[in-house]
Amino acid sequence: MRGKLYLVGIGPGDDKYMVPRAKECIEESEVIIGYETYITLIEHLIKDKQVYSYPMTQEVERANEAIKFAKEGKVVSLVSSGDPGIYGMAGLVYEILAEKGWKRDDLYVEVIPGVSALNASAALVGSPLMTDFAVVSMSDLLVPWDMIVKRVQKAAEGDYVLVIYNPQSKKRIHQLRDTREILLRYRSKDTPVAIVNAAYRKNEEIILTDLEHMLDYNDKLGMLSTVIIGNSSTFVHEQLMINPRGYKSKYQLVR
Repeated sequence: MRGKLYLVGIGPGDDKYMVPRAKECIEESEVIIGYETYITLIEHLIKDKQVYSYPMTQEVERANEAIKFAKEGKVVSLVSSGDPGIYGMAGLVYEILAEKGWKRDDLYVEVIPGVSALNASAALVGSPLMTDFAVVSMSDLLVPWDMIVKRVQKAAEGDYVLVIYNPQSKKRIHQLRDTREILLRYRSKDTPVAIVNAAYRKNEEIILTDLEHMLDYNDKLGMLSTVIIGNSSTFVHEQLMINPRGYKSKYQLVR
């Protein structure tokens, strides 16, 4: 029996926002592997399956375990929240496979995309990603902080809407403050900012503020938070962030 390895994006956490293919792969799989929080989100879908739940920071162990089972002939789903190709497990799995000299004919691997935190959060707060945007993680566990600063600087200079993943943790408190200081050199203190916690989960929370007052909500920020910071064109209407695409300069909008 030839094994299969599915790298499954389960979306933000609510079944309604999981793509059908993800459910198909989970149903087909004999083995389910993932971070314990993600396993909890889909536990109603994985009864009677072999489940391996891991704590945070054991990504390498998860990936190697999934590859091992698949090579033994099992059908395996390695699950990530959001999309496995956006700060998820897809990159790590492919890195390990490449190190092992994997060929496509050796083992079937499929990435199943999911609704990412940036998609989900944007949908909840309006239309903030209508023009070019940049996505930056504030976690400096794997990327040096000076490199993250360079990326934020370039996004600020280019007037990109900025989406921030992992804005703050118990040990990381200066990163978002430093990012705000960089952005204030290039855009108004009135620039709209959305903070979305646990999008489409039971404890969902949405805060709409601005660049000046963003840090007033530090106590609300954590690893399940996504921060969206508008550019020079972003405005707020009816408590929604709107980022104009540019139609107004070309067409008559109201007829």
